[in-house]
Amino acid sequence: MISANTKKENESIYVLHTYPFKETSLIAELFSKNYGRISVIAKGARRPRSSLRGMLQSFQLLEATWSGKNEIKTLHNIEWCDKFLNVEGGALLCGFYINELIIRLLPREDTHQKLFEFYHHTMKILEKDINLDIALRRFELNLLQELGYEVPLKEDENGESIIADRFYMYEADYGPSEASKTKNGIQICGKTLLDMANDEYEADKTQLQSKQLMRYLINHYLGDKPLNSKKLFTNIQGN
Repeated sequence: MISANTKKENESIYVLHTYPFKETSLIAELFSKNYGRISVIAKGARRPRSSLRGMLQSFQLLEATWSGKNEIKTLHNIEWCDKFLNVEGGALLCGFYINELIIRLLPREDTHQKLFEFYHHTMKILEKDINLDIALRRFELNLLQELGYEVPLKEDENGESIIADRFYMYEADYGPSEASKTKNGIQICGKTLLDMANDEYEADKTQLQSKQLMRYLINHYLGDKPLNSKKLFTNIQGN
């Protein structure tokens, strides 16, 4: 019998990743609205007649029921709770990248309801397959801020307001400094920082420099192990 305090019923989730476990089961990494990132075992999910077979699909808002006190919970049921999102092509690669970022950066069972809602919003944007680079920049920035990593955009490391026509060196864990005062980090213009702070990415230079900045920050917080999705991007683009 399942203890009531260990069973979570009809929780909103997204599937981040699945991989085989033993002969007939799957381990699934889930991103849940109320419990953060969790791992579950879907027993028998690889059997042809399993009710879980075909349900563990990424990029779809689902409802799941699971139980357990250990690190890996037991999945009991999963159901559709929204319309099917058709994410394909370049948007599909973006989705894989976002999922891997969450797996790598979000601590297990650390609740982030605002991040879940922003993830849900981003999945709907990916289905439209429009302005994917901008969608990624917005998600990357939101992810770092929700996880508590400071990404100062309006003030330099001394608390002085960013000036649009001035160049800065942006260093992880410190923020922007006047370019004449340090060689650490990456160079970025003040307008790009202010545009990002105002959620404005229309300018070509802002799109280019915001991508360089977020790539630098993401790599810093990920550490030495590269993202598998980045390798996939590189192989497909041939650069």
